[in-house]
Amino acid sequence: QVQLVESGGGLVQAGGSLRLSCAASGNFFSINDMSWYRQAPGKQRELVAQISSRGSTTYVDSVKGRFTISRDNAKNTVYLQMNSLKPEDTAVYICNAQIWSGGVLRIHWGLGTQVTVSS
Repeated sequence: QVQLVESGGGLVQAGGSLRLSCAASGNFFSINDMSWYRQAPGKQRELVAQISSRGSTTYVDSVKGRFTISRDNAKNTVYLQMNSLKPEDTAVYICNAQIWSGGVLRIHWGLGTQVTVSS
């Protein structure tokens, strides 16, 4: 069974930084794209950043220049470095990965980690 486990969330003042991690575990062959989504209360889930298996990245406009997504394929882990945090970044941040297992590509989600930015 494949699992994604996030860590690194917390409470930070505006202008501060946090680093999120998401590790994949279980029995699988390989991982394609890995992504970070976020969902704030009363809002739809949005894609924040995505990284391909080769390291190509995309970001939502609101975080460009402030957030950096990276991955360590040897550790099956994706990171999100968040700098210059704003109160509007407050949300549950959820990891997503496309994982090959048993000859099938499936989408997996973590449970999420809370990020709260105070003004």
